[in-house]
Amino acid sequence: MKVSELKVTFRNMNTFREVIGVGDRHLDVLNSLFHVTIFTKGETIHVDTDDETILASLEATFDTLIKLVDAHVRISERDVIYVAKLVDEVDRDTILDHYLKRVEITKTFTGKPIFAKTINQQRYIEAIERNDLVFSVGPAGTGKTYVAVMHALNLLKNGDIKKIILTRPAVEAGEKLGFLPGDLKEKIDPYLRPLYDALYEVLGTRQTEDLLERNVIEIAPLAYMRGRTLEDAYVILDEAQNTTRGQMKLFLTRLGFHSKMVVTGDLTQIDLPGDGDAMSGLIHAIHLLENVKGINVIRFERIDVIRHPLIQKILERYDDEPH
Repeated sequence: MKVSELKVTFRNMNTFREVIGVGDRHLDVLNSLFHVTIFTKGETIHVDTDDETILASLEATFDTLIKLVDAHVRISERDVIYVAKLVDEVDRDTILDHYLKRVEITKTFTGKPIFAKTINQQRYIEAIERNDLVFSVGPAGTGKTYVAVMHALNLLKNGDIKKIILTRPAVEAGEKLGFLPGDLKEKIDPYLRPLYDALYEVLGTRQTEDLLERNVIEIAPLAYMRGRTLEDAYVILDEAQNTTRGQMKLFLTRLGFHSKMVVTGDLTQIDLPGDGDAMSGLIHAIHLLENVKGINVIRFERIDVIRHPLIQKILERYDDEPH
């Protein structure tokens, strides 16, 4: 077995410990991403490969992580994954700039700050702040809906908006809503659980339930938007790839003064019957409106997926499978 030593230098033992992680957890993450075995000897890093491409990527990854730690950035396994993906795509100064100048979106109810976790999430927030209507498309795990909810909650807490509305089309992804008890709202509530979880994280259970009861935060199926004009509101349409053209037009024309609309969707997960791509209101709206002033489209990529490393591998296998 060929073993290579990485050409990286740690400023001190504290930097070394933070970069490799508790119990070498950060090394385990990199092993999974690069399909190698990384191990330490003293304060040196060794890899069981002589592949120059892999070695160059790992050296760039470690060098960037060292710079982040030396700049007093606390890195997590999520950060290790993201940096490792980025080093071959953008220059190191851009990565460092993202971490050192990242904007706090809001705080959890316990006071913990929530930051934009990727460069595209930061661009997403900037786009929402500059425009009244933003489309956000990309694969699962990129934070499209989560970031929008966090940003909406921050504006609500600051008094910049009076209401948050979270909605999605009632399209069944292989499950039958008709067999669930209750009215349409009760049927769709289980599908909106990730939105509730985001609210609880920032507001806590008691305040979330209070704001829901007073309709300051409203979670409803898209069908409930008909006939309304939404002013002083932050409106998020989730799973928008499953709207029809008519539903999308209905939704977009609800926009009122002093409001923001964020439309999120994954164009690879269309559950509409028949030729879903042709029917999708999201695809049609982006094609029709992308160049309109005041409207922005943010496209997340696979590199923005910041979940467990296995999610990346799962997405790759599904994307490579013949259709």
